[in-house]
Amino acid sequence: MAPLNKPSKTTAPWEITSATASVSTKQLSRKSKQTFSPSNHMKTKTLLTTCALSASLLSTPQGHAKELIHDADHYVLKAQHAEQWAKDDKAVDSKLAEFKKSNNGKPPNIFYILIDDMGYGDMGIPELNSIRGYSTANVNKFSDQAMRLNRMYTEPSCTPTRCAFMTGRQPYRYGMGDTAVDISGFGLPAKEVTLAEVLSEAGYATTHIGKWHMGDIKEAWPNHQGFDYAAFPIHQQGQLTIFNDDASKEGVAVSIGPGQYKETFTKDKWFRPDGSAMAVGVEGKKGENVREVGMKPGERWTEAKYDELNQRYQDQAVEHLRKLAKQDKPFFLQYWPIIPLSAPRHTTEIYNTPNGGTYTEKMELLDRWIGDLMKEMDDLGVADNTIVIIMGDNGHFTKYSPQSGYTPMIFKGGKGYTTEGGVRVDAFVRWPGMIAADSIVADIFNVSDFYTTLARLAGAMDKLPTDRLIDGVDQSALLLEGETKGRRDTVYIYSGNKMEAIVKEHLKLKVPEPGENAILASFYDLQRDTREENPVSTEIGAWGGAEFTRIIQRHMMRKKKYPDEPAAFGKPYEGIDNLRPETKAAVEAFLIKSKVHEQ
Repeated sequence: MAPLNKPSKTTAPWEITSATASVSTKQLSRKSKQTFSPSNHMKTKTLLTTCALSASLLSTPQGHAKELIHDADHYVLKAQHAEQWAKDDKAVDSKLAEFKKSNNGKPPNIFYILIDDMGYGDMGIPELNSIRGYSTANVNKFSDQAMRLNRMYTEPSCTPTRCAFMTGRQPYRYGMGDTAVDISGFGLPAKEVTLAEVLSEAGYATTHIGKWHMGDIKEAWPNHQGFDYAAFPIHQQGQLTIFNDDASKEGVAVSIGPGQYKETFTKDKWFRPDGSAMAVGVEGKKGENVREVGMKPGERWTEAKYDELNQRYQDQAVEHLRKLAKQDKPFFLQYWPIIPLSAPRHTTEIYNTPNGGTYTEKMELLDRWIGDLMKEMDDLGVADNTIVIIMGDNGHFTKYSPQSGYTPMIFKGGKGYTTEGGVRVDAFVRWPGMIAADSIVADIFNVSDFYTTLARLAGAMDKLPTDRLIDGVDQSALLLEGETKGRRDTVYIYSGNKMEAIVKEHLKLKVPEPGENAILASFYDLQRDTREENPVSTEIGAWGGAEFTRIIQRHMMRKKKYPDEPAAFGKPYEGIDNLRPETKAAVEAFLIKSKVHEQ
């Protein structure tokens, strides 16, 4: 049964059918004709025929049956760089073979730390620390030991970024482009092949600790998506630090908590989510049901319990790092902290940063925790044979600025925006002796690329699925050979199921809305205008408008051949063995609300 708040299937304004293009694509084509002489352009019908033929040819990639299927523009680059890529692949293979030989025949461990709602420049740069009034000394030190991916693109919010990393596929392809806040009844489909499943099949021990946020149904949870063990909250900070009673009392959330307003005219008792009634943190092993921990029947969720939850996940990250290091097999440890986002102030007794914001206080705490984990790796002797990635999942939660200590500096916007501030994040990759320390690369990297790249570095490329389109491209040459060795120059930026922008090299197009005159489409030069405040539409559109149109058309024809599918739907919390009575009641209320449209 599909709930009422099922993510909607939104048709992109320029989505191409078999016969024609929709309004905005036609408008872009008209723009090109008006800007250039007709001799420089193909008519839309001819172009669509060419794109359809290209899509048909690309549907059967040349080479062996295990070759991955990518989006159209990957093959545009491959046609130009195949010879060099082959040489780079040989260099990568040689380095990986040498490492494996020195590591007792084993591929590297992988330790992936994904930080929630962290703005670009929040960690890794002491000068920006100083401007903001706090310090992240440990991550700053780590950045000196690592490669900084200076053009790391994610999705605009938590769920889609996490899905893209785990599946190597942008989330609109399987209905996971939206971010759910409360009980929702949908999640990551079981048929998606996660990185944890790929690495597990290749002999890795797999553990997930911390935020997950890919659905409240059983099949979507990490212990059913390839992890041997998982400890995670079902939901996210909306419930954990914004819906709680303390946040309500401080006005972080208005008109939600018990006793915070007079219920004279309240008739719908199910209208407001109750964070205390929702399932909170659960733990479980691969393929088994999970159990909720840290909450007793009738107990209220508070900010103090939020702090306890965060501390528990940090302690478990250390604990499982020690366990995994002792095993005679490579490991994939995934730690996704829930902080730095923290709402109520009264639970912090003393503010120690000059900034004095809840966000920056938790940022310094998280930095200490990461420092502890890095020291633990040194003590365990696994630092040299482990790839460590530290990065953000999307921009800062500007909705709670300036109380949280946020200051927009380099890029415009934050979480939820498709401007650079929403989808450009800090990202550092360390692998001693293999990846150049204290290096910066400006090649474009998308979060989905880690799926394919880590599989390559782990020797698990043959485990990746070849029956679906994979957005993530292999960027191992970039990591091991350095700048200019990247294999991506295009990023499609979606919000939900709608494409809102395209980045090509350092140029960005804000895709026109339905009915919007494409002559006014906004182009930006991101090197000259990092905050996207000064469109250079004539200067770029005069020569690039038609090419951006073709990028959209190729992408749409590829989507037609490999259509988007819905998310998985089911009964929330089924698979939690010890549901509290108030949680069962909340589920029943959700199911009733979901069924009323059938009456």
